[in-house]
Amino acid sequence: MCKGTAKPTFGVFLKTACRELSAKDPKDSNWKSIKHGWHAAQGRAKRCRNPDSIKQAGRDKNTSQTPQAASQALLHNLSLLQILLRGRSIFPGRKEAQGGMEMNRDKLCPSKADVSSDSAYHCSTCHDDEEWSNTSRGRAKSRSLSASPALGSTKEFRRTRSLHGPCPVTTFGPKACMLQNPKTIMHIQDPASQRLTWNKPPKSVLVIKKIRDASLLQPFKELCVYLTEENNMIVYVEKKVLEDPAIANDDNFGPVKKKFCTFREDYDDISNQIDFIICLGGDGTLLYASSLFQGSVPPVMAFHLGSLGFLTPFNFENFQSQVTQVIEGNAALVLRSRLKVKVVKEHREKTTVQNGIEENGVVSANIEKEVGKQIMQYQVLNEVVVDRGPSSYLSNVDVFLNGHLITTVQGDGVIVSTPTGSTAYAAAAGASMIHPNVPAIMITPICPHSLSFRPIVVPAGVELKIMLSPDARNTAWVSFDGRKRQEICHGDSISITTSCYPLPSICFRDPVSDWFESLAECLHWNVRKKQNNFAVEEEEF
Repeated sequence: MCKGTAKPTFGVFLKTACRELSAKDPKDSNWKSIKHGWHAAQGRAKRCRNPDSIKQAGRDKNTSQTPQAASQALLHNLSLLQILLRGRSIFPGRKEAQGGMEMNRDKLCPSKADVSSDSAYHCSTCHDDEEWSNTSRGRAKSRSLSASPALGSTKEFRRTRSLHGPCPVTTFGPKACMLQNPKTIMHIQDPASQRLTWNKPPKSVLVIKKIRDASLLQPFKELCVYLTEENNMIVYVEKKVLEDPAIANDDNFGPVKKKFCTFREDYDDISNQIDFIICLGGDGTLLYASSLFQGSVPPVMAFHLGSLGFLTPFNFENFQSQVTQVIEGNAALVLRSRLKVKVVKEHREKTTVQNGIEENGVVSANIEKEVGKQIMQYQVLNEVVVDRGPSSYLSNVDVFLNGHLITTVQGDGVIVSTPTGSTAYAAAAGASMIHPNVPAIMITPICPHSLSFRPIVVPAGVELKIMLSPDARNTAWVSFDGRKRQEICHGDSISITTSCYPLPSICFRDPVSDWFESLAECLHWNVRKKQNNFAVEEEEF
């Protein structure tokens, strides 16, 4: 049966919309046809649910309409109302208006024709229906590109293509179609429309400076003076940064330094106190900033003042205007996915043995007793590396995907990386480079003792598990973005999946342009002397 066609909340919304349309333009009869169509479809749907009314109607052809047809007519009127509301701008809050209509659409029983329409596989970008995304953290959230004040209204700017690609048709042949999932399960915003906005003006900023680099002292001081004096912001810095003699002994910098708030890594929790982050350094500085936030990460603005700078798109020359643009909220974002890693280690405790006799009087050698499990969790931006460590033997680890054994890695190790990490260690090991907007996890072997073991890419939602093979001759070692290196023994496990807390990196232009510029400038991608044409070669001879 077709349920949910007469909801009071939507009826109130419809009456209000028609009233507003009539008040704006009394001569316009569109609202009247929509209103009559709504009541007619509503009445037919009610009569379809009541068999007695169908018998009593007798000769009325409309009452013999099926519930699916009544729902289809109702959907048609809803779409007309949506187009009319959008053109008249009756409700400034488009999210509330569209949300009400989408809620009632989901509750209707779609007909066969509706399955192949937007109700079957809805994409807000392809159907010109851009919505605000949910708040990703505290004060900062991403919004659609067309909603940016700098770009004007949606009538002036309209994207024609989504970075997610076109919506696939989900009807296959004359009888097959895809089983539909509720739209509330997941909504992925088009990466091309991800922009930064603020619920409230930002007041605090974390400035992370590369340690032991004298060339960064002057940019660090200029930035801090600009943030505190010009923008009246609360600046957080690491305590060890202020212990640098060049900063501690600078009397001119003293008044600004007194306004700083300091913290210590692994001791102070600043996750709910920082509005956005500014990094001064290279890619390692950005990785370090990611490690400070094991949950939600504030937006990160990275200046290229280090060695490589693949992840740092901003130059420091015009930092005032660029920082001001971020504070005002007019900046593009790229959400760099991170890996959620859980390490489960069998807790082993060595007993004290004196003269071959334990404390309980039992003669024994040094042994390890299992007294529980130790669980550690990490958020990783680049990669998880499992290698053979100092051992001269091949590493021998089993890789499970969603609980199923997929392969055993015999070689120097294996790299599990994000798309962001595909241009780091994985690229050196022969993997392909993946754009950070592609939802994926890459598995790359390190010098495998196999001619057919190529790097593979798996969906971002899978769960990987890495353990030592029962036949392994030695232990393995694991590191997370080059940090927290530790030994993995028999019985220990490493679970890896995509984290729900990405790193929102602020773009210089847009996600695609910044990525290709980094490939060309930092990695010299496809650099080659161009071949001359035949005319030039003939002139040379």
